[in-house]
Amino acid sequence: MLSALARPAGAALRRSFSTSAQNNAKVAVLGASGGTGQPLALLLKNSPLVSRLTLYDIAHTPGVAADVSHIETRATVKGYLGPEQLPDCLKGCDVVVIPAGVPRKPGMTRDDLFNTNASIVATLTAACAQHCPEAMICVISNPVNSTIPIATEVFKKHGAYNPNKIFGVTTLDIVRANTFIAELKGLDPARVNVPVIGGHAGKTIIPLISQCTPKVDLPQDQLTAITGRIQEAGTEVVKAKAGAGSATLSMAYTGARFVFSLVDAMNGKEGVVECSFVKSQEADCAYFSTPLLLGKKGIEKNLGIGKISPFEEKMIAEAIPELKASIKKGEEFVKNMK
Repeated sequence: MLSALARPAGAALRRSFSTSAQNNAKVAVLGASGGTGQPLALLLKNSPLVSRLTLYDIAHTPGVAADVSHIETRATVKGYLGPEQLPDCLKGCDVVVIPAGVPRKPGMTRDDLFNTNASIVATLTAACAQHCPEAMICVISNPVNSTIPIATEVFKKHGAYNPNKIFGVTTLDIVRANTFIAELKGLDPARVNVPVIGGHAGKTIIPLISQCTPKVDLPQDQLTAITGRIQEAGTEVVKAKAGAGSATLSMAYTGARFVFSLVDAMNGKEGVVECSFVKSQEADCAYFSTPLLLGKKGIEKNLGIGKISPFEEKMIAEAIPELKASIKKGEEFVKNMK
């Protein structure tokens, strides 16, 4: 048996089907009727780690909840519709996952989503700060580089801020890196683990291929090409869907993987590591994604950037100005809120 630290990250989702000592996680999905929310609800319902699943959206949640509730697992499921039902959806939650918001269309950047999604995330995290202030908050809504600063500032306003409990879900970048490297090298993707640091948009996505396990050697041209593909993989899906949305199924998988890792750690499992975009002192900006050791109370230890190559150092230097601007944009949004 591999130790938890050595266990390939892709095993997290499959691990959810094993049983753990305290499988009583109460999980809420905010934005549960959307393209990511529905498959995410399905994966969470399928897990024995979850005992209660509450689904919230501004449309269609009674139907989604009724549908998912017929699955033969023990998690109870209830749908909540509209702002007046949001408090009840959140009461008693251990983990809240937020995939709410609008997806990208061809030609859009994640930042183009800001105007719509910023207010959605601010409203939903304000409700979390009031009705489940102790819960782990996992934000999927883009642009993550701005929505995590928004969540933080909103929690601060409500006097409920804990930096160890607010996570920007960047797991899709890691899963893509694992898959693409495995394809390139003829490896089993479930055995590959590439840390991806920085942020969750374009050139702020920094795969640390020099730290890949198992070790892989790539000539510079291949390294540059695969790094670019990892950074633009979201756009690859947006283009392929041709106006019908962005990555939703792979996003739901990675959202579930992150939640299962978090719940495992909250249940006392040791050595659970995931990368996530969080408040950080690891780089020259206020938020930065790095591998995190998760524990009963959220982040137990930030494992930092570690030893990196000159190519990776250069990518970090180039990402910082964009990260700082996105972070500032999120913080200013909350400052200027009515």
